[in-house]
Amino acid sequence: MNHGTKVSVVIPFYNCPYIHIAIESVLAQSYPDIELIVVDDGSTLHTEKLIPYGDRMKVLHKPNGGTASALNLGIRAASGAYFAWLSADDCFHPDKISRQMEVMGNSHTSFNHTAYYYINELGERFSGIISVPFYSRAELVTTLMKGCPVNGSSVMMNMNIFKKVGLFNEKLLYTQDYDLWLRILPHYEWSYITEPLLDYRVHQEMGSVIHSEAQNREIKQVQEMHYSNLSRLLRKERRR
Repeated sequence: MNHGTKVSVVIPFYNCPYIHIAIESVLAQSYPDIELIVVDDGSTLHTEKLIPYGDRMKVLHKPNGGTASALNLGIRAASGAYFAWLSADDCFHPDKISRQMEVMGNSHTSFNHTAYYYINELGERFSGIISVPFYSRAELVTTLMKGCPVNGSSVMMNMNIFKKVGLFNEKLLYTQDYDLWLRILPHYEWSYITEPLLDYRVHQEMGSVIHSEAQNREIKQVQEMHYSNLSRLLRKERRR
């Protein structure tokens, strides 16, 4: 049974040297009702960084299968009413979960995402606020048809969404998040926080750098897959 105020934060972990920083950022949240689940996706490096946190989090182990499979395992094991994803090389700001719960409650929305900063390997911020607000639902649909400005580590959503649209697509290696957002969009209202509540780490070992060509091909595949549904949704929104 999912508890009504609990937020389950899932961190997929594969050989990431920054995992302890991500964990610390969740444990330091001002929101009191959080369950932290780290999914070790067959790591062979940096697993010792999990040891100091003991029973302050749940650790699940699985053979390496990719981010989507790790997220799905964490979601299935979660007991919270809300889901948040944190990549192992990113970190939450202390009030992230608290602010999102507040905004989602006030706006009666089931999906929320936020602005963020870029940080480097040393954790130093090197950008201004990265913020892509949407002033209408039609604008949101149009933008998501062209690309994905939604940072997965900034997202929080009601767990009931997964019952409606399903979990992450494990066949997608790089765009499992984009695909899920496009499946959610026709069915649920979104809210957005212009305040940066996440540090997003940019480094040479990140998947979007190493696999950029394959990622771009997969982006086009996902856009083609959802084009018809989103076109219908856009026509509907423009008639309002």
